[in-house]
Amino acid sequence: MTKRVRFAPSPTGFLHIGNARAAVLNWLFAQKYDAEYMLRLDDTDHERSTKEFADQISKDLAWLGIKPHSFAKQSDRLDRYNEAIEFLKAQGHLYPCYETPDELDFKRKRQLARGEPPIYDRAALALSDAEKVTLEAKGIMPHWRFKLVDEDVSWEDGIRGKVLFQGRNMSDPVLIKTDGQPVYTLASVVDDIDFQMTDIIRGEDHVTNSAVQLQIFMALGGNPASIRLSHFSLITNATGQGFSKREGSLSLKTLAEDGLDSMTIVSLIARLGTSTQIYPTHNMRELIDEFDLDHFSRSSPKFDPNDLIKLNQTLLHHMPYDVAQGRMSPSQLERMSVQLWQVIQGNISKISEVEEWADIVQNGPKSIQGTMDKTVIQKALECYPSEKMFDEQTWTRWTAAISEALGIKGKSLYLPLRLALTGAEHGPQMQLLLPIIGTDSVRKRLEDTLV
Repeated sequence: MTKRVRFAPSPTGFLHIGNARAAVLNWLFAQKYDAEYMLRLDDTDHERSTKEFADQISKDLAWLGIKPHSFAKQSDRLDRYNEAIEFLKAQGHLYPCYETPDELDFKRKRQLARGEPPIYDRAALALSDAEKVTLEAKGIMPHWRFKLVDEDVSWEDGIRGKVLFQGRNMSDPVLIKTDGQPVYTLASVVDDIDFQMTDIIRGEDHVTNSAVQLQIFMALGGNPASIRLSHFSLITNATGQGFSKREGSLSLKTLAEDGLDSMTIVSLIARLGTSTQIYPTHNMRELIDEFDLDHFSRSSPKFDPNDLIKLNQTLLHHMPYDVAQGRMSPSQLERMSVQLWQVIQGNISKISEVEEWADIVQNGPKSIQGTMDKTVIQKALECYPSEKMFDEQTWTRWTAAISEALGIKGKSLYLPLRLALTGAEHGPQMQLLLPIIGTDSVRKRLEDTLV
């Protein structure tokens, strides 16, 4: 039997590290077990769902290297949800309720004050048909709740192990809004049945939903044994707070625009919350082969966004040139030889920085960051190497001659030369950079600093 998984975001905001985790983990599962991967947009919230967010989700997945096998939108399936609604009504699983949000809020607060679980009291079941007609004549339209069976709900979770919910502590969920629109809780179950999902991998914030949805699943004729539920813990920041769609700085769109490599993100997500050391890899197959839901902990992993730059830098440091080529724009490729890449890759944190170093190598520094001892520059010209072609030993021989002539060493010797040749206090090893800059360019840069 073919396994099927889905990533089901709501297009009400940009994907961020937190909710992209579901996208990546489902993708790794699909690749590991040859499963079908569906992108399903849960866009029943017409007021907040936008085409901009929907389009960006597809772009974000492509950037992550995720290629869904199929696609669906809940807004295209309203007729199917209405069929399910009529079926549930006919079977006596749905009942109309007329309380306002304020009335429901008052009830919840009163229950909590009494130390009772805040579940719906089913007061609407006591309404007569005449009372319902009177309420609707006043313009008070009902929302519809699913009547849960008063029994415990349990399952063997792929990550959390045995999960048990006591029926008496579960509240009848609203499945239909007052405007007649189905809510996510129902639409998701209908989709999972119709599209024959076998594995639901999502965040632990859906655990309670799962308990409720299993009963809806059975009421619609589904077989709970055909589906495996796995709920991963949610990522928190350094202070223990969760991530939100409103945190624009951590949206995948922003991270991509800032020059982060997608495999830095995928590597982080794939290993966060496991015992595996978090280190970046450019090889998706490596992540697929090591993926196992059993490796994920129930504890919420903490993530410091500042670590992304460090991870990205490590990724680039070990990235082969043929892989790096696929990350570069045509203009970057024209200027970045394999030799230059191997020299600078340990000194960049984003792929966009290759342009800066290509410009330094080819055109010289635009400015110099700091003050420079021109005595060293003058002596460097006097001791200038005689060879027509520099090699990796030229720098060592040259600086040794300058050191002997001036009686200096260390930073006092090397920093003025680095500043004159690159404009920066830090960067690639000069013995490797010198042959690429070339004999004539090195001399000219030194002479220019004395003008």
